[in-house]
Amino acid sequence: MADTERAALLAVLNGKREHVLGILEGLDEEALRRPVLPSGWTCLGLVHHLALDDEKFWFRAVAAGEQAAIEEILGSEGSAWQPAPEKTAEEVFALYRREGELADAFLADADLEAAPRWWPDFFGDWRLDNLREVILHVITETATHAGHLDAVRELIDGRQRLVLS
Repeated sequence: MADTERAALLAVLNGKREHVLGILEGLDEEALRRPVLPSGWTCLGLVHHLALDDEKFWFRAVAAGEQAAIEEILGSEGSAWQPAPEKTAEEVFALYRREGELADAFLADADLEAAPRWWPDFFGDWRLDNLREVILHVITETATHAGHLDAVRELIDGRQRLVLS
């Protein structure tokens, strides 16, 4: 049962990851870096955020307890929403794909009932109890941001992504 559940969860997550990258296909560097909403985030910044604050943070740091990822997260001073200006769009997309691959490698045989191996103090009393909840949290985050990207893409050039339910 766990393998079927894991396969279903990963299929949904991978579908949302593909949606994020797919809705941005065809946009040039200028469009990817242009803020469209009053909050000022950019499409490229959102993908960078998903790579670092969702994939890396939740899977490599929280769920897997990977020390290098934890140290990078705790030592970072900048915002994941702001990729370095010298980082190209393809580098940001490659980072997102790579973090997804690393997450998938961990998730391939991880116990869905396992408690997170690391939990940051800054969450206070809020907590996810097991890997299943972590995966569902990341699916929700990724799907939410995919919807944001759909709306912003339509504002940029009118492109709409047809999604069948």
